[in-house]
Amino acid sequence: MKPSIYNLTKEALIEWVVSQGEKKFRALQIWEWLYRKRVMTFTEMTNLSNNFIEHLNAHFVINPLRQLVAQKSADGTIKYLFELHDQQLIETVLMRQKYGLSVCVTMQVGCNMGCSFCASGLLSKKRNLSVGEIVAQVMQTQHSLADERVSHVVVMGIGEPFDNYENVLKFLHIINDDKGLAIGARHITVSTSGLAAKIYDFAANDLQVNLAISLHAPDDEIRSRLMRINRLTPLKKLMAAVEFYTKATNRRVTFEYILLNGINDQVHHAQRLANLLKNKKRLAYVNLIPYNPVNEHDQYKRSSKEVVLRFYDILKKNKINCIIRQEFGTDIDAACGQLRAKKRNMEEKDEMSKVSS
Repeated sequence: MKPSIYNLTKEALIEWVVSQGEKKFRALQIWEWLYRKRVMTFTEMTNLSNNFIEHLNAHFVINPLRQLVAQKSADGTIKYLFELHDQQLIETVLMRQKYGLSVCVTMQVGCNMGCSFCASGLLSKKRNLSVGEIVAQVMQTQHSLADERVSHVVVMGIGEPFDNYENVLKFLHIINDDKGLAIGARHITVSTSGLAAKIYDFAANDLQVNLAISLHAPDDEIRSRLMRINRLTPLKKLMAAVEFYTKATNRRVTFEYILLNGINDQVHHAQRLANLLKNKKRLAYVNLIPYNPVNEHDQYKRSSKEVVLRFYDILKKNKINCIIRQEFGTDIDAACGQLRAKKRNMEEKDEMSKVSS
């Protein structure tokens, strides 16, 4: 399988083009065709010679994804199921926000973080996605939009971004490039479950993108039950990394908090969370998230609206900045990984049916 040309950052594309005996400006032409004009074939690059187009075709493909499903919600959310060259499946979600169109991308085939409430980990990690496979999710979504434009990207689909750190970083540079998609750094959010060492590294990068922490618990006891990563990176270690990040970047950190009925949504949980985050040196912002139930994790239930509002009020009274996240796609397979897992389960049932017959 030839690699996708989306794998290459602009600097890497220039280096490759020059190594093939072409001038640097050819790389910039290709870059414009890919990300400004958004062509899907090399033959559409009409200012390149036929020989060079043949050379590009011999070395690269453009789009490495095959769309299998596009689930459309009543609220305009679209969840895509894509197949990769090795028949692995990934999900991408388009959300219509008040401020623009946002795409949530996947970084890995499966996930090894082991969060006990999450659909992403129903199928264990098979591999990291290449840079091109991540970029192509944005491009494929963009191609489906006609005259509309993707304005925001969130890196919080299936997988842990910081477990695929180098490829995610290259992806961010590609979509942020002002001669390409030009998605502003402040319109890009990367979410991590808490790989502290990579948070320190991320503080040193030259992109001013937003960082979100999947917190989901106010203390180590609950977080270790919900999120296996907390046994490796307990809250003291995680918060030290967050403190370093905010000091180094002067950027606010968002704490994602999924509310689970009777598990982490009571009054004393809200007060503990407020105590954890009220250090004024830490720029904290809490995103309270209603839970999308997962059939395979039926021990977890969604908190009632009244409980969510009570939790929100306690945080506000403690002067913690917070919002209740708007829900998207609740009438389709909303939870990350759910559509992929359903597809795989159907395939397994089909195979078993063939064997038994």
